[in-house]
Amino acid sequence: MNEKQRSLMGLHLSVILFGGTALFAKLIPLPAVDITAIRSFIAAGALFVLLQATGKPVLLAGAGHYCLMLLQGLIMGLHWITFFHSMQVSSVAVGMISLYTYPIMTVFMEPLWKGQRPHSADMLCGGLVLAGVCLMVPDFSLSNNITQGICWGVLSAFLFALRNVLQRHYLSRYRGDTSMFYQTLVAGLTTVWFLTPAAASITTPTWVKIIVLALCFTAVPHSLFAGSLRRLKAKSAGLIACLQPVYGTVFALAVLQEVPEGMTVLGGVIIVCAAAVESYRA
Repeated sequence: MNEKQRSLMGLHLSVILFGGTALFAKLIPLPAVDITAIRSFIAAGALFVLLQATGKPVLLAGAGHYCLMLLQGLIMGLHWITFFHSMQVSSVAVGMISLYTYPIMTVFMEPLWKGQRPHSADMLCGGLVLAGVCLMVPDFSLSNNITQGICWGVLSAFLFALRNVLQRHYLSRYRGDTSMFYQTLVAGLTTVWFLTPAAASITTPTWVKIIVLALCFTAVPHSLFAGSLRRLKAKSAGLIACLQPVYGTVFALAVLQEVPEGMTVLGGVIIVCAAAVESYRA
């Protein structure tokens, strides 16, 4: 098995785990900023221990790369907060499907990063995704919780797409676990200042859920995903992961008994199909 095949396997495993991540927005009774801060510190600690135990390098090549990792960590922290908040104000299906607009954003962002124009087929798929998002919106008013969830989810998608493109073009020389150590550490250090009073009275069951989220659904999948960007284009990695919202919606149905509305399903099908077409073309 060559490096590219291993990257693809790691990508597919990360997608399954990403789908399960969404459940914790509902299972953990804390605000999104508290979840982000605590999970980030736990994940950073676990990744540091892993790097030390395996003898992998922790230091970066220069000051410029430390600045980029700082930027990446800030973006990652904001991405997690907006992602979890999206599902807390609406549903897992709405948050996951809204987030999944990020592959199409990447399709437009990556060529522009290189000074190129997106292909006409990419623009068509982008239009389909926009149509899918519009179908999901029940009322173009921010007083509607579904609309709020979509807005937060799309913002989270933009942040995730930006992070992936930066990772691919400037930090692809580093292993996924090394990149995620710095990003989770920075995310924790920047969000800890905004902890709410609820963080002072976390129960034991909640701690267990946070630890599982941080280790199994944060450190592992994000490291696998970031590592796949060493061999795969950011566009390809984003588009191949077209089953992520499907996994998330199925997990929510099985565990939380959340049944998505008909228009949410229809909009989601359009978005996922557009991403699947782009995946095939990539």
